[in-house]
Amino acid sequence: MQVPQDYEIRPDSLAGKIILVTGAGDGIGKVAAKTFAACGATVILSGRTMSKLEQVYDEIEAGGHPQPAIYPINFESTAEKDYTDMCNALDETFRRLDGILFNAADLGERTPLSNYSASAWMRCMQVNVNAPFMLTQALLPLLHRAENASLLFPSFSVASNGRAFWGA
Repeated sequence: MQVPQDYEIRPDSLAGKIILVTGAGDGIGKVAAKTFAACGATVILSGRTMSKLEQVYDEIEAGGHPQPAIYPINFESTAEKDYTDMCNALDETFRRLDGILFNAADLGERTPLSNYSASAWMRCMQVNVNAPFMLTQALLPLLHRAENASLLFPSFSVASNGRAFWGA
């Protein structure tokens, strides 16, 4: 899909929407969370580093955008109960979810496959594959309550253009 060069996002294009952003503490997740908020969405900032999430929270509030929420979670060590607890907490506060941006990722080790540790592989699969599946499954009741819920899975260039030593 080509976006026209003169395209401008309407400031209210996400007004009233509730969007969960994983990996919201920095990088793409931070920019996405701030952009969603600037377009009127209530953003739930999720990630493992509370101080980073608090900084993004403060930046969103300073911009005069809808008050965000923070739900810290470390996808490396989550279990099924953690996802259920998250769903219950979000249900109590928001009652629905209009979207999830699955930005949290573990890029793994950059090394030849012969040197790749099993623990690094398992961590990468946990964060990049298992966590999004389990999170989606747990949050389906909230997503079903939205009129047009969306799941966004960003991709990195290395996924389509392989490079040496990017095993996982």
